[in-house]
Amino acid sequence: MLRRTLPAVLALLFSSPLLAGQQTLFNFVRPAAVVNVVTEDASLPQYNAEQTAQGEVLRRVVFNPVERPSLRLSPQTGVWDWSAASAMTLRLQSGMDWALTVEVTVLSADGKTLVSRIDLPAGPAQTVLVPLTASSPLSQGMRVGPPMPWVHEGQRLLLTSSAGELDLKQVVSVTLSMHKPNVAQSILIERFGVQDDDLLQKAAYNGLIDGFGQFSRGRWPEKIASDDQLKAAANREQQQLKGWLAERGKLKLDKFGGLTGGQTFEAKGFFRTHKHEGRWYLVTPEGHPFYSLGVNAVAADGGRTYVAGRESMFTALPPEGSQLAPFYGEGNNHDGNGSSKGRNFDQGRWFDFYAANLERTYSKPCLAPTAETIAKGQPPAAACPPAVFDQNRWQAHSLDRLQAWGFNTLGNWSEPALEAAERLPYTLPLAIVGDYTSISTGMDWWGAMPDPFDPRFAMATERAVAIAARDHRDDPFLIGYFADNELAWAAPGNDPKARYALAYGTLRLTTDVPAKRAFLKQLRDKYRNQQGLSKAWGIDLPAWELMEDPGFEPPLPNPEHPEIEADFQYFQQVFAETYFKTIADSLKWHAPNHLLLGGRYAVSTPEAVKACATYCDVLSFNVYAPTPQDGYDFAQLAALNKPVLVSEFQFGSRDRGPFGPGPMEVAREEDRGPAYAAFLKAAAAEPSIVGAHWFQYLDQPASGRLLDGENGHFGLVAITDVPYAGFVDSVRKANLQVLEQFNKPVAAAKP
Repeated sequence: MLRRTLPAVLALLFSSPLLAGQQTLFNFVRPAAVVNVVTEDASLPQYNAEQTAQGEVLRRVVFNPVERPSLRLSPQTGVWDWSAASAMTLRLQSGMDWALTVEVTVLSADGKTLVSRIDLPAGPAQTVLVPLTASSPLSQGMRVGPPMPWVHEGQRLLLTSSAGELDLKQVVSVTLSMHKPNVAQSILIERFGVQDDDLLQKAAYNGLIDGFGQFSRGRWPEKIASDDQLKAAANREQQQLKGWLAERGKLKLDKFGGLTGGQTFEAKGFFRTHKHEGRWYLVTPEGHPFYSLGVNAVAADGGRTYVAGRESMFTALPPEGSQLAPFYGEGNNHDGNGSSKGRNFDQGRWFDFYAANLERTYSKPCLAPTAETIAKGQPPAAACPPAVFDQNRWQAHSLDRLQAWGFNTLGNWSEPALEAAERLPYTLPLAIVGDYTSISTGMDWWGAMPDPFDPRFAMATERAVAIAARDHRDDPFLIGYFADNELAWAAPGNDPKARYALAYGTLRLTTDVPAKRAFLKQLRDKYRNQQGLSKAWGIDLPAWELMEDPGFEPPLPNPEHPEIEADFQYFQQVFAETYFKTIADSLKWHAPNHLLLGGRYAVSTPEAVKACATYCDVLSFNVYAPTPQDGYDFAQLAALNKPVLVSEFQFGSRDRGPFGPGPMEVAREEDRGPAYAAFLKAAAAEPSIVGAHWFQYLDQPASGRLLDGENGHFGLVAITDVPYAGFVDSVRKANLQVLEQFNKPVAAAKP
């Protein structure tokens, strides 16, 4: 038993009270012989319990700096029956001056486990809730959950995610552990138990989003509290934009944003690529170098988020018949792709907070009902006409912003009307949709890989390119087309099955799939029969027909049988060449004046990149890394002798409302500007890179975008259309520095 001083005993009176529905199974400060407590490479020092600054009494657990120190709790006899519980609870506090990560494993008698990770912040104690059935923010319709802990009924609560499965009638142990702590780390713990109902889990997401689409519990400088604030922010910005546009006007630019003060090339009427003295360039229709500084998704529909079924998450959704009611709509993103797996609330009614905030900013005040309207029997809403979104005003304002901020390109998925304004060059995506067969590589985030050997793929490509080129064939402002986006050329990971997921996925299919027939033909042409293949692959294949069966599992590449890897590589090379050649041939016919800008790779293989270099004018990569060079080996890319476009990059933080920082997280909003500048400087220093496009114009809704529930702080502007002033200023300066660098006068040749 613990020894306590009198102050410690008195302090028990100030221990954190239980919330409704909580049941304590074990108290570390007042232990009883009902739970076995076993440590491994960890310790519970046998001295007085510790009183915190908040008046609570907790006990210290020290985790030693080894592989996996742990604390295991188990019943004194039998098992725990948690079938009526919704969550396990722990009253915890970091025992250090910094945040800690604690891993939780719950084990049931059948060997099944539930795992969770507690990101335990520095500061006061909190009650941690670990859901006893697999649960994550996706169950609430979003990729990243709200900041934890939060205060509920005066207590700090921290809701975790959990994965796995348990027999809740037979729980045998709970283990807390740390993974390779560098030094001894300690936590303070008071009690361990269960939560009988799910009211606290629901409370974590109730009232999360305010009427402007912002995180209701957070505070930050750009947060909006009233319509008047929106209008005032817009007026201030107008004055700033005038000055910045005037500054941009001092640059020597042609009508396409090309740099006229330095090197010049032959003008051919459309954008093209050119290599000069070891550096690649985009060249404008007027023959001037063009370094593409773009922004993706400059569109007014990015503020849409599903509200159906989770109305309690929002504090102030507009009622029917109100001025903002027209910004409701219906959708369905339950498409079966990897991006929708495990996500709830992905269909039904949505609300567009961004468009509603634009209406609030620029509309006239809604008049209250008058005696006259009441006398005429008109309902109160008659004095508030339905909102009419002023697209023209938004378009002009957005273009002013982009140019004032030093951008010169409309990136992928931008509003078509912006392209028609002929103020900025633009790019377009090719979305090839059809009934062709497809091949799973195991990731399939946006869907399985299209089978380019299927004649229906060529037909779908022809149709997609013809439609895309119909209104743009002769537009000199169009730089070119991207060949789809982030296709699943491989699976995540570095193992052979991930690297050659396309080959593996193809061989598992039936022979009615054209890619499978093409692969088998390749192997038969090389080996003639099953004996030759068996010898080369080190397998026993009694009959060739066994390879034709669905589910055939080829061997892993290995040093003893190098032909396995060679065959996989060759198939994936032919696959990629067939894919890109099909698109390139169609584009040459329907849009001969415009560039094919590559595949916007997120996951790629050397075969796919090489094929892209053969048939595309530009290689494009979505690079989520501190610099482009951290994301890709540019020495290898240089050997392909093709220009490179960074088609996406981003830096985000967690302190501006949206819960996710995106793939590239920085600690604070103030760090985003320097990170942007460093990335752009590194890109400009790489001779093959001809531009970089930021993802994206607008923050994603904190409650998750329609497409896949992504809810990251990606934006130059917030969901309220208010720019992040410090970040935007840093971006503007970095962009102008790059443009000035590429616009230096050409040195006169020596006589």
